[in-house]
Amino acid sequence: MSSTLDKVLDGLMSRYKERVPDVSSIINAMIKENIIQQAADIENDHIAFRTMGVPHLGIQSLEKIFLHYGYHKRDYYHFAEKKLDAYWYAPPSPQYPRIFISELRVKDLSPEVQQIITSYTNEVTADPVDRLNLDDAHAVDQFLHSGLWRLPTWSDFETLGKQSEYAAWVIYNRYYLNHFTISVHNLKDGYNTIAQFNEFLERNGFTLNNAGGKIKTSPDGGLLQSSTVAEMIDAQFAGGDVHSISGSYIEFAERRILPQYAHLPKDQIRREHRREGFEAGNADKIFESTYSSQTNR
Repeated sequence: MSSTLDKVLDGLMSRYKERVPDVSSIINAMIKENIIQQAADIENDHIAFRTMGVPHLGIQSLEKIFLHYGYHKRDYYHFAEKKLDAYWYAPPSPQYPRIFISELRVKDLSPEVQQIITSYTNEVTADPVDRLNLDDAHAVDQFLHSGLWRLPTWSDFETLGKQSEYAAWVIYNRYYLNHFTISVHNLKDGYNTIAQFNEFLERNGFTLNNAGGKIKTSPDGGLLQSSTVAEMIDAQFAGGDVHSISGSYIEFAERRILPQYAHLPKDQIRREHRREGFEAGNADKIFESTYSSQTNR
């Protein structure tokens, strides 16, 4: 099973790197400053997907893929203002990233916007994951990078974006990886806190999401996160219109050692000794990495 999961994750990451040139740029800058020797030295804290909360789709559908590969469903999060629900999933073993899947509460949006969304999602008449052979890594990879509905029009995309930029992002980008996350706490001294890593990023010309401050910190102080602003991609809409829209971005996470393990020598610290899970307040602002308030800065 692990080899299938490896192939699915590799497929996600290879397409993500193609769409987000910042990934290679950051990795190259890390190698140049001798923070890492190669890309494989980076620990991927988590990857994230965005979905639509409509029949046959959403969290209940997409999660089946990862539950099949041994992931375990963990905490629920609600984002009232953004009208989102989310869960995170713990990996089958520590070398794999956590997974964060969010879902738009479509029924909480205006009738006009609901009608636009369902005009696309109603093309999906049965849960597409149920028809997938989850042991076929190539089939799963293809599914995660295929359109589930017709190409949206620019006018529908704009209308959605006025009420929910998340809705507009999903209607165009579908299951494309929304972000991957570099674990900074495992990097070498001088770069292993979010503050230090942000300084490195900005010194190398990367723009950070500043919604709620550049560093998002959980109330317990154990989880600190930051992210780049999403890169703009040239997107082709129905009828051949091409417009620049936000694609994906990169996140950075520092998980601090839990107080009960503070006595352990550094070389004995494992993933289970650090702050686990996520924080709704942090994630709420990280979502805005694809929003125009950030990409237009």
